[in-house]
Amino acid sequence: MAVEIPGEVKAAIAEYVAKVRSACGPRTGIRWAHVEGMHVTLKFIGEAPPERVEKIKTALGEVRSGQAVEMRFRDTGFFPNARHPRVFWAGIEASANLAEIAADVEGRLEKLGIAREQRAFKPHLTLARFKSEDGVAELREAVAKLGAQEFGALTTGELHLFQSVLKPGGAVYTKLATFGFAGEAR
Repeated sequence: MAVEIPGEVKAAIAEYVAKVRSACGPRTGIRWAHVEGMHVTLKFIGEAPPERVEKIKTALGEVRSGQAVEMRFRDTGFFPNARHPRVFWAGIEASANLAEIAADVEGRLEKLGIAREQRAFKPHLTLARFKSEDGVAELREAVAKLGAQEFGALTTGELHLFQSVLKPGGAVYTKLATFGFAGEAR
């Protein structure tokens, strides 16, 4: 379950990633994400048989918020920290209802037997994951040199259910359904 991000935001992120990636060199322990497939994940569901997917769609179709979600994509950081990172991310400042929608999604899917996420919801876009600390110092230096970043903004009233299929070149995403959540039920 995710929010799609606009092409202009993806383009700004791709430009930034190209800059910091070039500073790290070709032989690093960094596995870069494919920007073209990026979306704001609200809930990772995992594998589900077709009959369960239909129940998931029904539950997600009931998610509502009184207004659209507003997001600004800005700055970058590391989980759990810059010294020994596992993930390099782009940040998201969102209207309060994004967290409320994510909690609603969690609650509805938990009723279907899908485990609730144990970590607090922190919207972000994963730019890279680390297999080792090879290249991390160069990445930190490049990030510091480029300074604060603004990648763009989004206002949306839609959520999407994606199917992801892992392939050798990375995940391939297929949109299975779109749900309008802003305003009254349709």
